[in-house]
Amino acid sequence: MTHIPDPCYPTPRELALAGRALADRHPGLVRLRRAGTSRGGRPLWLLSVGAGAYEAQDGGVLVVAGAHANEPVGGPTALELARRVIHDPECRSGRGWHFLLCADPDGAALHRTPRPHSLLEYHRNFFRPPGPEQPEWAPSLLPADRLPPETRVLIGLIDELRPVLQVSLHATDLGGSWVQLTRDIPGLAEPFGKSAAELRIPVETGACDAAGWPSPGPGIFVMPPAGAGAEGAFHPEDTRLSTWYHAHRYAGTTAIVEVPMWASDTVDDPAPHPDPRRALRRLAGRLERDAERVAGVLAASRGGLPGDDPSLAPLAGPLLRSVDWTLGLIPRITAEWTGPGAPAEASTAYIGSLDAFGQRLALRAAAMLLRVLRAAGHPAAPGLDRLVAEGCDAFAARFGARWVPVGVQVEHQCRTVLCAARLVG
Repeated sequence: MTHIPDPCYPTPRELALAGRALADRHPGLVRLRRAGTSRGGRPLWLLSVGAGAYEAQDGGVLVVAGAHANEPVGGPTALELARRVIHDPECRSGRGWHFLLCADPDGAALHRTPRPHSLLEYHRNFFRPPGPEQPEWAPSLLPADRLPPETRVLIGLIDELRPVLQVSLHATDLGGSWVQLTRDIPGLAEPFGKSAAELRIPVETGACDAAGWPSPGPGIFVMPPAGAGAEGAFHPEDTRLSTWYHAHRYAGTTAIVEVPMWASDTVDDPAPHPDPRRALRRLAGRLERDAERVAGVLAASRGGLPGDDPSLAPLAGPLLRSVDWTLGLIPRITAEWTGPGAPAEASTAYIGSLDAFGQRLALRAAAMLLRVLRAAGHPAAPGLDRLVAEGCDAFAARFGARWVPVGVQVEHQCRTVLCAARLVG
């Protein structure tokens, strides 16, 4: 494998500056325009390459980066894809490529880890908005008249561009790579798996985000159609009401490409687990205990948290909403894991995926609460800091975490996106 450099995760402003440089360097072929404005007044930039860059044209590719604030690899992948499309006339032949460089710049401003050296460093700067504030998820949780501006911009772009393929670039903190599709893309599994193997990225064969979905190949999952039951789903969001399905109005397909920041070789074992229900009861008990510890710190510190302090409100408000949202999910999840619907049969990979999901959930809540306590100078901060550090060490040790260089993450996503674009025609 050739050497792939390991860049930093760029900020939204750095992404925009790089996009402007590409547009200045390739006038007539590349265009950067402001597609809208976030709740916080930040620009949402769309970089367009090739056909449709200056005149609207149906049937192109829309790439969405930065939909989740804590998954920053989408930005550098979008830029690298744009560069490859610019220099490959065959790739852009008769097709426009459009890159929303950061779908949630407000969230990105609160989660900032340019080049994390450990899971602890990643969590010290962690932020992920609650579901109703996430651009892609909001339509599944809010009525149309309450959608955030970022969501309205994204829906507007889909309506304007009518993409044959929409790609959403995501990442997981620890685990493997997988692809979720709103429609099957025959032939994608083989090159996807080949890329992952070459780059030493494990493939999640039992991703818990896709429980019960058809899988035409390892790591490829096809979402159930509208009206079908979402077997095994425990999130309050209905994937089929997200912006991912909006492209279906124009006969388009959406692919969600996940890549890990830290890889774990425990998530790709397709062998049957010896006792899934017992394992899930154990995981549920651990998650309940972890959540109770965080909730206890939150309850004990409520009176000392910033209230009307204007200097802390921009940080504390979003973080505390996310802490409450995350802790509120946990009883539903543990009930699912221990209830009569818990699977009697499951792969080792699927149980491993749930194990990682459970560990990260309480850890994220603790990390976000810690940021507020530190900013407020709260006396509970040192104790919670120890809890977060211990949680990160346990998470890394349990899954044998190994860092995947940013350049490798980007390379795998680029290969997968370009292959999907070729296959959809």
